[in-house]
Amino acid sequence: MRRAHSYAPETLEALELLGLQVSVERRRRRWTAAELAERAGISVKTLRGVERGEPTVAAGIAFEVATLVGVPLFARDRSLRRERAAHEREVLSLLPARVRQAQEAPDDSF
Repeated sequence: MRRAHSYAPETLEALELLGLQVSVERRRRRWTAAELAERAGISVKTLRGVERGEPTVAAGIAFEVATLVGVPLFARDRSLRRERAAHEREVLSLLPARVRQAQEAPDDSF
């Protein structure tokens, strides 16, 4: 039996905000849900999930829909996003490739 996954409140708030932004921008463009869904290559049901902030919608789909309606992701300026991504790749290259579980210190209290 599959258990329901619980999400942090911050996650749910961010998804709700993204969904609201998508919905607002779609309506500003006077696009129907069917029109945006067709542009994104998804079903109207999936689009509704994005707009409702459902956490089960794939991140790639949510980001694609947001991009199509002009919702900025992480930064408005594309060059700034690229710069930030390059910085994170550089930081990641300095960190260990694998993270091992920390070993407990021996108990020397005898």
